[in-house]
Amino acid sequence: RVMADDQAQTTLSPTKPVDATSKVYLIDGSGYIFRAYHALPPLTRASDGLPVGAVSGFCNMLWKFICEMKAGEKPSHLAVVFDRSEKTFRNELYPQYKAHRPPAPEDLIPQFPLMREAARAFGLPVVEMEGFEADDLIATYARQAAKAGAHVTIVSSDKDLMQLIEDGIIHLFDPMKQKPIGPAEVMEKFGVTPDKVIDAQALIGDSTDNVPGCPGIGPKTAAELINLYGTVEAVLERAGEIKQPKRREALIANADLIRISKDLVTLRDNVEGADPIETFALDDPDPKLLIGFLESMGFRTLTKRV
Repeated sequence: RVMADDQAQTTLSPTKPVDATSKVYLIDGSGYIFRAYHALPPLTRASDGLPVGAVSGFCNMLWKFICEMKAGEKPSHLAVVFDRSEKTFRNELYPQYKAHRPPAPEDLIPQFPLMREAARAFGLPVVEMEGFEADDLIATYARQAAKAGAHVTIVSSDKDLMQLIEDGIIHLFDPMKQKPIGPAEVMEKFGVTPDKVIDAQALIGDSTDNVPGCPGIGPKTAAELINLYGTVEAVLERAGEIKQPKRREALIANADLIRISKDLVTLRDNVEGADPIETFALDDPDPKLLIGFLESMGFRTLTKRV
């Protein structure tokens, strides 16, 4: 089923309630795409020269994830979440957001729809929504599942998703390093607990996404300020008390940018219009569909493994 542009697009799986016995997995599909693209040399399909290197890497990553999943950790629900469009509500808040990013490589562009087709061939629901980033949808589903008592695993190493971590409830799993990311790893990365990551990021900014933050405030100083005052708003309210002149002046002069930065880095966990998480019940892939897709791509080695 394909939904309207202003709603999530998803393929539907069998419906199964989400409760305290559920294990919900949310795969950061967009993160998978770029890791797959940069991990392998260029590859073209023999039949027509279509670039398929990223699709090959993407399929291999999905297969590896499925095969290495331990029996006791097998998901009850799973979805692959993608970015739908370059422009989101964040561009309305701050037009320069991600404005300096170069366009996607030409040989990657025709592979985007194929990777969605690949996920569906593996029997996995595909979710994306106009106007929101994949991270917002992941945040929405993670919170919904946690509220229902489920255990949530977000398959990604994206630091922006660290704000969602709740000890024993929601954690990240780094698919490249094959290890979980919890509160200890967040503390090592940001110097604050997961619930303070947004505040730290608001001060630090992010050059990759063109989030301004506060000039002159790095991760170490941001952690020091947040741990001392509690929140970024408290830091700004009491900026005049800060003894270091440069730090004090930077915070006062850039208060508006810091507040905008907080809005930019805060994931929306209440996105409306997406299909219910109950429709992500994990089911075995259709062998004919999966083998057919892999053969159509010319992935002989993976086809044999499957």
